[in-house]
Amino acid sequence: MPQHATLAAEWEDLLTRRPAFQDSLHLFGVVLDAWGRWAPPGIPVLGLDQDECRRRWHAGVAVIVSSPPAFDRDSLEPLLAPVLQELAALGEEEAQAVSRFAEAWDEGRLAPESLLPGLSGEGRRREGEALGISADLLSFITYVGLRPPLEAYFGRVQPLFSPDLWDVGACPFCSAPPAFADLADDGKRWLSCALCGGRWSIGRLRCPFCDNRDARTLTRLAAEEQEEGYLIEACDVCRGYIKGVDRRVRWNAASALIEDWGTPHLDVIARGKGYWRATPSLIQLAPPGSTPG
Repeated sequence: MPQHATLAAEWEDLLTRRPAFQDSLHLFGVVLDAWGRWAPPGIPVLGLDQDECRRRWHAGVAVIVSSPPAFDRDSLEPLLAPVLQELAALGEEEAQAVSRFAEAWDEGRLAPESLLPGLSGEGRRREGEALGISADLLSFITYVGLRPPLEAYFGRVQPLFSPDLWDVGACPFCSAPPAFADLADDGKRWLSCALCGGRWSIGRLRCPFCDNRDARTLTRLAAEEQEEGYLIEACDVCRGYIKGVDRRVRWNAASALIEDWGTPHLDVIARGKGYWRATPSLIQLAPPGSTPG
Protein backbone atom coordinates (compact mmCIF):
# COMPACT_ATOMS: atom_id res chain seq x y z
CA MET A 1 0.00 0.00 0.00
CA PRO A 2 1.45 3.40 -0.99
CA GLN A 3 1.17 4.99 2.46
CA HIS A 4 3.27 2.20 3.91
CA ALA A 5 6.02 2.86 1.38
CA THR A 6 6.05 6.45 2.67
CA LEU A 7 6.21 5.23 6.27
CA ALA A 8 9.11 2.92 5.40
CA ALA A 9 11.05 5.79 3.83
CA GLU A 10 10.39 7.99 6.86
CA TRP A 11 11.54 5.19 9.14
CA GLU A 12 14.83 4.79 7.30
CA ASP A 13 15.38 8.54 7.52
CA LEU A 14 14.62 8.57 11.25
CA LEU A 15 17.06 5.75 11.93
CA THR A 16 19.69 7.70 10.03
CA ARG A 17 19.08 10.58 12.43
CA ARG A 18 19.01 8.26 15.46
CA PRO A 19 21.57 5.53 14.66
CA ALA A 20 21.86 4.47 18.32
CA PHE A 21 18.30 3.11 18.13
CA GLN A 22 18.71 0.94 15.03
CA ASP A 23 19.23 -2.36 16.83
CA SER A 24 16.72 -1.87 19.63
CA LEU A 25 13.98 -0.73 17.25
CA HIS A 26 14.61 -3.44 14.65
CA LEU A 27 11.13 -4.91 15.22
CA PHE A 28 9.44 -1.87 13.66
CA GLY A 29 11.35 -2.46 10.44
CA VAL A 30 9.92 -5.99 10.37
CA VAL A 31 6.44 -4.53 10.93
CA LEU A 32 6.78 -2.04 8.08
CA ASP A 33 8.07 -4.73 5.74
CA ALA A 34 5.03 -6.91 6.53
CA TRP A 35 2.69 -3.96 6.01
CA GLY A 36 4.24 -3.15 2.66
CA ARG A 37 3.83 -6.71 1.37
CA TRP A 38 0.26 -7.20 2.62
CA ALA A 39 -2.35 -7.00 -0.17
CA PRO A 40 -4.97 -9.74 0.19
CA PRO A 41 -8.09 -9.70 -2.03
CA GLY A 42 -11.47 -8.75 -0.66
CA ILE A 43 -10.44 -6.48 2.21
CA PRO A 44 -13.67 -5.27 3.90
CA VAL A 45 -14.36 -1.55 3.54
CA LEU A 46 -16.96 0.35 5.57
CA GLY A 47 -19.49 2.13 3.33
CA LEU A 48 -21.38 4.50 5.62
CA ASP A 49 -22.63 7.72 4.02
CA GLN A 50 -21.76 11.18 5.30
CA ASP A 51 -25.09 11.78 7.06
CA GLU A 52 -24.81 8.59 9.09
CA CYS A 53 -21.20 9.34 10.02
CA ARG A 54 -22.10 12.86 11.12
CA ARG A 55 -24.97 11.55 13.22
CA ARG A 56 -22.69 9.17 15.08
CA TRP A 57 -19.92 11.70 15.59
CA HIS A 58 -22.30 14.35 16.89
CA ALA A 59 -23.56 11.76 19.38
CA GLY A 60 -19.98 11.07 20.49
CA VAL A 61 -20.03 7.52 19.12
CA ALA A 62 -17.11 6.14 17.11
CA VAL A 63 -18.19 4.53 13.85
CA ILE A 64 -16.80 1.11 14.81
CA VAL A 65 -19.29 0.71 17.66
CA SER A 66 -22.28 -0.01 15.41
CA SER A 67 -20.28 -1.16 12.41
CA PRO A 68 -17.57 -3.59 13.56
CA PRO A 69 -15.31 -5.12 10.92
CA ALA A 70 -15.36 -8.82 10.07
CA PHE A 71 -11.81 -9.67 9.08
CA ASP A 72 -10.84 -13.01 7.60
CA ARG A 73 -8.27 -14.43 10.00
CA ASP A 74 -6.31 -16.14 7.22
CA SER A 75 -5.77 -12.80 5.49
CA LEU A 76 -4.14 -11.47 8.67
CA GLU A 77 -1.56 -14.25 8.94
CA PRO A 78 1.10 -12.45 6.81
CA LEU A 79 0.85 -9.47 9.18
CA LEU A 80 0.94 -11.43 12.43
CA ALA A 81 3.44 -14.22 11.68
CA PRO A 82 6.66 -12.14 11.31
CA VAL A 83 5.76 -9.98 14.32
CA LEU A 84 5.04 -12.99 16.53
CA GLN A 85 8.37 -14.50 15.51
CA GLU A 86 10.23 -11.34 16.54
CA LEU A 87 8.33 -11.02 19.81
CA ALA A 88 9.07 -14.65 20.69
CA ALA A 89 12.77 -13.85 20.41
CA LEU A 90 12.56 -11.27 23.21
CA GLY A 91 12.78 -13.94 25.90
CA GLU A 92 11.43 -17.22 27.23
CA GLU A 93 8.37 -15.65 28.87
CA GLU A 94 7.46 -13.80 25.68
CA ALA A 95 8.00 -16.94 23.60
CA GLN A 96 5.59 -18.90 25.77
CA ALA A 97 2.99 -16.12 25.61
CA VAL A 98 3.32 -15.89 21.82
CA SER A 99 2.89 -19.67 21.59
CA ARG A 100 -0.33 -19.45 23.61
CA PHE A 101 -1.57 -16.62 21.42
CA ALA A 102 -0.81 -18.54 18.23
CA GLU A 103 -2.54 -21.66 19.54
CA ALA A 104 -5.68 -19.72 20.55
CA TRP A 105 -5.68 -17.91 17.21
CA ASP A 106 -5.30 -21.09 15.14
CA GLU A 107 -8.06 -22.84 17.10
CA GLY A 108 -10.44 -19.91 16.59
CA ARG A 109 -10.63 -19.10 20.30
CA LEU A 110 -9.31 -15.61 19.61
CA ALA A 111 -11.24 -13.57 17.05
CA PRO A 112 -9.71 -10.49 15.33
CA GLU A 113 -12.53 -8.23 16.53
CA SER A 114 -12.01 -9.35 20.14
CA LEU A 115 -8.59 -7.66 20.05
CA LEU A 116 -9.96 -4.20 19.24
CA PRO A 117 -10.08 -1.87 22.27
CA GLY A 118 -13.08 0.02 20.91
CA LEU A 119 -15.16 -3.17 20.86
CA SER A 120 -13.79 -5.37 23.61
CA GLY A 121 -13.02 -2.92 26.43
CA GLU A 122 -12.13 -4.78 29.62
CA GLY A 123 -13.01 -8.05 27.92
CA ARG A 124 -9.76 -7.94 25.98
CA ARG A 125 -7.74 -7.69 29.19
CA ARG A 126 -9.63 -10.57 30.77
CA GLU A 127 -9.20 -12.68 27.64
CA GLY A 128 -5.47 -12.01 27.71
CA GLU A 129 -5.27 -13.00 31.35
CA ALA A 130 -7.15 -16.23 30.64
CA LEU A 131 -4.60 -17.05 27.92
CA GLY A 132 -1.65 -16.07 30.09
CA ILE A 133 -0.71 -13.15 27.82
CA SER A 134 0.19 -9.78 29.31
CA ALA A 135 -2.00 -6.81 28.39
CA ASP A 136 1.05 -5.01 26.97
CA LEU A 137 1.98 -7.88 24.65
CA LEU A 138 -1.59 -8.44 23.47
CA SER A 139 -2.01 -4.72 22.82
CA PHE A 140 1.25 -4.56 20.86
CA ILE A 141 0.20 -7.50 18.67
CA THR A 142 -3.14 -5.82 18.04
CA TYR A 143 -1.71 -2.45 17.04
CA VAL A 144 0.97 -3.72 14.66
CA GLY A 145 -1.10 -6.61 13.29
CA LEU A 146 -4.40 -4.88 12.58
CA ARG A 147 -3.46 -1.40 11.40
CA PRO A 148 -3.40 -2.13 7.63
CA PRO A 149 -6.83 -3.82 7.56
CA LEU A 150 -8.29 -1.08 9.76
CA GLU A 151 -6.86 1.62 7.51
CA ALA A 152 -8.54 -0.08 4.57
CA TYR A 153 -11.79 -0.59 6.49
CA PHE A 154 -12.12 3.10 7.38
CA GLY A 155 -10.67 4.31 4.08
CA ARG A 156 -13.97 5.66 2.75
CA VAL A 157 -15.24 7.28 5.94
CA GLN A 158 -12.06 9.01 7.09
CA PRO A 159 -12.29 11.65 4.31
CA LEU A 160 -15.82 12.48 5.56
CA PHE A 161 -14.50 13.58 8.95
CA SER A 162 -14.28 17.21 10.05
CA PRO A 163 -12.79 18.31 13.40
CA ASP A 164 -15.94 20.21 14.39
CA LEU A 165 -17.89 16.92 14.40
CA TRP A 166 -16.01 15.33 17.32
CA ASP A 167 -15.25 16.40 20.87
CA VAL A 168 -14.01 13.18 22.45
CA GLY A 169 -10.50 12.11 23.48
CA ALA A 170 -10.70 8.72 21.71
CA CYS A 171 -10.48 8.04 17.96
CA PRO A 172 -13.70 8.86 16.04
CA PHE A 173 -13.22 5.79 13.87
CA CYS A 174 -11.96 2.85 15.99
CA SER A 175 -12.40 4.38 19.48
CA ALA A 176 -8.81 3.67 20.50
CA PRO A 177 -6.96 6.20 22.69
CA PRO A 178 -4.55 8.61 20.99
CA ALA A 179 -0.90 7.68 20.64
CA PHE A 180 0.71 10.96 19.60
CA ALA A 181 -0.04 14.70 19.49
CA ASP A 182 0.92 17.26 16.85
CA LEU A 183 0.94 21.01 17.37
CA ALA A 184 0.27 22.47 13.93
CA ASP A 185 1.49 25.78 12.49
CA ASP A 186 -1.64 27.51 13.78
CA GLY A 187 -1.11 26.09 17.28
CA LYS A 188 -3.98 23.62 16.96
CA ARG A 189 -3.47 20.29 18.70
CA TRP A 190 -4.09 17.18 16.61
CA LEU A 191 -4.26 13.67 18.07
CA SER A 192 -3.30 10.58 16.10
CA CYS A 193 -4.49 6.99 16.40
CA ALA A 194 -1.77 4.37 15.99
CA LEU A 195 -4.34 1.60 15.52
CA CYS A 196 -6.25 2.82 12.45
CA GLY A 197 -4.42 6.00 11.41
CA GLY A 198 -7.29 8.30 12.41
CA ARG A 199 -6.64 11.96 13.24
CA TRP A 200 -8.75 14.45 15.19
CA SER A 201 -8.46 17.56 17.33
CA ILE A 202 -9.38 18.55 20.88
CA GLY A 203 -8.39 21.52 23.03
CA ARG A 204 -4.75 21.89 24.02
CA LEU A 205 -5.52 22.21 27.74
CA ARG A 206 -7.34 18.92 28.03
CA CYS A 207 -6.38 15.36 28.96
CA PRO A 208 -7.68 12.97 26.28
CA PHE A 209 -7.87 10.13 28.81
CA CYS A 210 -9.82 11.56 31.75
CA ASP A 211 -10.97 14.91 30.26
CA ASN A 212 -9.20 16.92 32.96
CA ARG A 213 -9.10 20.59 31.87
CA ASP A 214 -7.40 22.14 34.89
CA ALA A 215 -4.18 23.77 33.69
CA ARG A 216 -2.71 23.39 37.17
CA THR A 217 -2.72 19.61 36.85
CA LEU A 218 -1.71 19.35 33.19
CA THR A 219 2.05 19.04 32.79
CA ARG A 220 4.17 19.60 29.69
CA LEU A 221 7.73 18.33 29.58
CA ALA A 222 9.59 19.92 26.66
CA ALA A 223 12.81 18.49 25.23
CA GLU A 224 15.86 20.71 24.87
CA GLU A 225 18.87 21.22 22.59
CA GLN A 226 18.94 18.65 19.76
CA GLU A 227 15.51 17.35 20.83
CA GLU A 228 13.87 20.77 20.68
CA GLY A 229 10.29 20.58 19.47
CA TYR A 230 9.50 17.20 21.04
CA LEU A 231 7.32 17.15 24.14
CA ILE A 232 5.45 15.02 26.66
CA GLU A 233 1.95 16.06 27.71
CA ALA A 234 0.93 14.47 31.02
CA CYS A 235 -2.04 14.61 33.37
CA ASP A 236 -1.42 14.71 37.11
CA VAL A 237 -4.99 13.53 37.80
CA CYS A 238 -5.09 10.22 35.89
CA ARG A 239 -1.27 10.11 35.40
CA GLY A 240 -1.63 9.35 31.69
CA TYR A 241 0.75 10.86 29.12
CA ILE A 242 1.09 11.31 25.40
CA LYS A 243 4.15 12.26 23.38
CA GLY A 244 4.08 14.87 20.68
CA VAL A 245 5.94 17.26 18.45
CA ASP A 246 5.56 20.99 17.90
CA ARG A 247 5.76 21.29 14.11
CA ARG A 248 6.26 25.03 14.35
CA VAL A 249 9.69 24.19 15.74
CA ARG A 250 10.34 20.71 14.32
CA TRP A 251 9.00 21.48 10.83
CA ASN A 252 10.78 18.51 9.22
CA ALA A 253 9.42 15.90 11.64
CA ALA A 254 8.08 12.65 10.18
CA SER A 255 4.50 11.41 10.48
CA ALA A 256 3.05 10.87 13.95
CA LEU A 257 3.44 7.09 13.90
CA ILE A 258 7.11 7.20 12.91
CA GLU A 259 7.94 9.92 15.44
CA ASP A 260 6.19 7.91 18.14
CA TRP A 261 8.13 4.75 17.32
CA GLY A 262 11.40 6.67 17.05
CA THR A 263 11.27 8.46 20.43
CA PRO A 264 11.45 5.66 23.04
CA HIS A 265 13.69 7.86 25.19
CA LEU A 266 10.70 10.14 25.80
CA ASP A 267 8.71 7.15 27.05
CA VAL A 268 11.56 6.38 29.45
CA ILE A 269 11.39 9.94 30.81
CA ALA A 270 7.61 9.83 31.26
CA ARG A 271 7.58 6.39 32.86
CA GLY A 272 10.40 7.46 35.15
CA LYS A 273 8.15 10.20 36.48
CA GLY A 274 5.33 7.77 37.19
CA TYR A 275 3.11 8.39 34.17
CA TRP A 276 1.45 5.62 32.15
CA ARG A 277 0.87 5.21 28.43
CA ALA A 278 -2.50 4.21 26.93
CA THR A 279 -1.10 2.67 23.74
CA PRO A 280 1.61 0.01 23.35
CA SER A 281 5.32 0.66 22.88
CA LEU A 282 8.48 -1.43 22.82
CA ILE A 283 9.48 0.13 26.13
CA GLN A 284 6.66 -1.77 27.81
CA LEU A 285 7.98 -5.04 26.37
CA ALA A 286 11.71 -4.44 26.81
CA PRO A 287 13.44 -6.74 29.31
CA PRO A 288 15.07 -4.98 32.29
CA GLY A 289 18.33 -3.30 31.30
CA SER A 290 17.55 -3.23 27.57
CA THR A 291 16.01 0.24 27.30
CA PRO A 292 16.61 1.74 23.82
CA GLY A 293 19.13 4.49 23.56
